Amino acid sequence: MADVKQILGDLNKDSFVTLLKKLIGEAKYVQNNPPDLIPEEDRNVNHVLEILNPYSTKNGGALIINHVSYTPNRGNLIVEYPGTDPKKVVSFVGMHLDVVPANPDEWEFDPFSLSIDGDKLQGRGTTDCLGHVALVTELMKRLGETKPKLTSTVIAIFIASEENSSIPGIGVDALYKDHWFDKLKSGPLYWIDAADKQPCIGTGGTIPWKLEVIGKGFHSGLPNKAINALELAMDVLKEIQSRFYRDFPAVPKEQVYKFETPSTMKPTQWFYPGGGINQIPGECTVSGDVRLTPFYNVPDVMKKLQEYVDDLNANIEKLDTRGPVSKYVLPDENLRGRMTITFGETSSGVACDLNSLGYKVLSKATEEVVGYLEPYSITGSLPLIRDLQDIGYDVQSTGYGLMDTYHAKNEYCLLSDMSQGYLIFASIIAQLED
Repeated sequence: MADVKQILGDLNKDSFVTLLKKLIGEAKYVQNNPPDLIPEEDRNVNHVLEILNPYSTKNGGALIINHVSYTPNRGNLIVEYPGTDPKKVVSFVGMHLDVVPANPDEWEFDPFSLSIDGDKLQGRGTTDCLGHVALVTELMKRLGETKPKLTSTVIAIFIASEENSSIPGIGVDALYKDHWFDKLKSGPLYWIDAADKQPCIGTGGTIPWKLEVIGKGFHSGLPNKAINALELAMDVLKEIQSRFYRDFPAVPKEQVYKFETPSTMKPTQWFYPGGGINQIPGECTVSGDVRLTPFYNVPDVMKKLQEYVDDLNANIEKLDTRGPVSKYVLPDENLRGRMTITFGETSSGVACDLNSLGYKVLSKATEEVVGYLEPYSITGSLPLIRDLQDIGYDVQSTGYGLMDTYHAKNEYCLLSDMSQGYLIFASIIAQLED
């Protein structure tokens, strides 16, 4: 084990920062928020290839590199360093090449160029997730440079289209369907898109929902002739949330896995057709999501939410109203307020196997390098990992950015944390050799 760690050595900080500067320089062009912002992940793929191609099999090296695209300019990258035992694999997956949007007017520094303030590396993507792209690239580069004789094959998968899944068939979902993950079942799979240099042992499922509310619009001076869609939406949503928290309360395992929150359902967006302040709106749409701990099933929750809406539609006259003339039924006009709920693309959370080889190796490496072990869970979501776990993959998750800066203004990571992340990767590979 000592030999492998000695060969891999420490992170080459100058090389890492140079690559990260190029990646952050592309952040403006890899913002992911369709239909307005469509990322071009190949901009960052090209920077990674510039580093790794000299060590590829095409140039006489050891790295097997595949650039896999399902739509123009939006590629994924699979990099493999072969070991001697085809039954032993360790993989580092999930480092995504896109970022969430950033408004430069709201930042204290330019989000689309790397700036350095002591140990801080600042810019959009430094924590989520271009810092990890650079980190794993440096790991694969070192393997290509030093060519250690390993029994385990080391595989890195850099993915497109992680920050927004509204356009399917581009990133990890397509790679999985095309069997790029098949070989990874032979050993621990580390999803590198978490933070705080500790194992993330639990994630949440997501259920995006949209509640469309129909009432009757009218002049605000005659509210008795209206069914106020805004009021109806507020009252209906409060009742739906109350029922959700009754039916899906916190469970003891959430404490074992150290989840910061139980399952939640909440609104995050509200739309209405517009109009004057003296017009009562006759329709509106409220959207939000459910974040579900992995101890509940996503289909069960969706079924319940639909039942809540169906029951409220059937009994709308029993719903509390607001004020002496607010109403959700107009009998003389045979009108009733009504709602429909629809769902977006869902995902399931994961509770990592704390008895697996992958977790034990990660835990030992973390404690060895960082000096302590404090695993945690969040109801943030990661794609695919629950599906992989369900069919037998040893899935674990960790990361070396800062949770406080995920999707936040003034995002940054620490170079010292990334350096420790590199040492943890080296320790994982070395332990598996033993």
